[in-house]
Amino acid sequence: MERRHSVVIVGGGTAGITVASQLKKKDRNLDVAIIEPSEDHFYQPIWTLIGGVVFDKKISKRKMVDYIPKGVTWIKDYAASFSPKENFVTTKSGDDIHYDYMVVAPGIQLDWDKVKGLPEALGKGGVCSNYGYERAEYTWEVLRNLKKGRALFTQPNTPVKCGGAPQKIMYLTADHLRLNGHLDDVDIQFMSPGETVFGVEKFRLALLKVLDRYGIKFNYRKNLVEIKGAENIAVFEVTDTYGNMELQEEHYDMIHVVPPQSAPDFVKSSGLCDEEGWVDVDNGTLQHNHFPNIFSLGDVSGTTKAKTGAAIRKQAPVVSTNLMELIRQGKITSKKVYNGYSSCPLVTGYGKLILAEFDYDNNPDPSFPFEMAKERKSMYLLKTKILPILYWSGMLKGRA
Repeated sequence: MERRHSVVIVGGGTAGITVASQLKKKDRNLDVAIIEPSEDHFYQPIWTLIGGVVFDKKISKRKMVDYIPKGVTWIKDYAASFSPKENFVTTKSGDDIHYDYMVVAPGIQLDWDKVKGLPEALGKGGVCSNYGYERAEYTWEVLRNLKKGRALFTQPNTPVKCGGAPQKIMYLTADHLRLNGHLDDVDIQFMSPGETVFGVEKFRLALLKVLDRYGIKFNYRKNLVEIKGAENIAVFEVTDTYGNMELQEEHYDMIHVVPPQSAPDFVKSSGLCDEEGWVDVDNGTLQHNHFPNIFSLGDVSGTTKAKTGAAIRKQAPVVSTNLMELIRQGKITSKKVYNGYSSCPLVTGYGKLILAEFDYDNNPDPSFPFEMAKERKSMYLLKTKILPILYWSGMLKGRA
């Protein structure tokens, strides 16, 4: 079956819903459709806090139907392939959805199977991950039972959604152990494939103090490649400063794994991507570099900055404004530009948070008129109390 809509949005996550809402606010008669198979919508930024037992997981989940904007057609199916030269998307069920303009925003793919043994080990034997609605509760089970031994926390050698999230659960773990008198009995180590704690210098220096306070060892150039669940062994590729690599085994009693991540497979094979597999867009306008009637934002886009919900909050008005100008005028005249803003609310313990905000050039880009490279209870309350309300009632309703 063939269908046609003026604007087709691929993906009903944060980016897709927000852009759809903003487009309908600009023109309520605009024919917009969203291709999205999921019945539920998730507020993922609090999954770390579910793993740290700050929240019950149920508050992160709501019905998708309640957030599809009024007047937007919901195509409840998977996007399977793109035909950008012919201007249509083919769904998993075989329908061709034609468009005049398209917004690509299906999010990011979790590649669990890229770590040997991880899919089989996950969810038992101390192997946990907050990356998933059904997974985060096991993190708390492991953490609650951790009294002594070794706790490892990993980050993959790929881009990830919210680059600071792999560290947040480690700090909550350390603070939990401190509060229960077990911090000195657990060897906490972070395994990073990179060469720095954080890419923005002032926040790096602040986090070094947090690491020192908890006695956490931060390891560089170590990338997880295998989990031997039966033996409680994690295998890492370790690269020295000369580029030489060797395999190293590490015992764990608890290991929190952040899976490798990439653009969804149907995007990587679409002809829309750059060399790294992300949708090839202009960093400023978010318009595709080869197909001018296509835009992209969110985790799947090829912008060079962190993949966060806060970035989407700044990207969505750029896409909706530029797209509406293209529809109405046949060209983009105002050139509304995304400056690379991203925000990483770094939870450093219960009641403590460093709000790291920065732009494309790793310059701090603060929203508040005070020093941000400092742990603050006010920012923790912002994350836990205010941001969820702003997300459900503001951002998804088109209020940027």
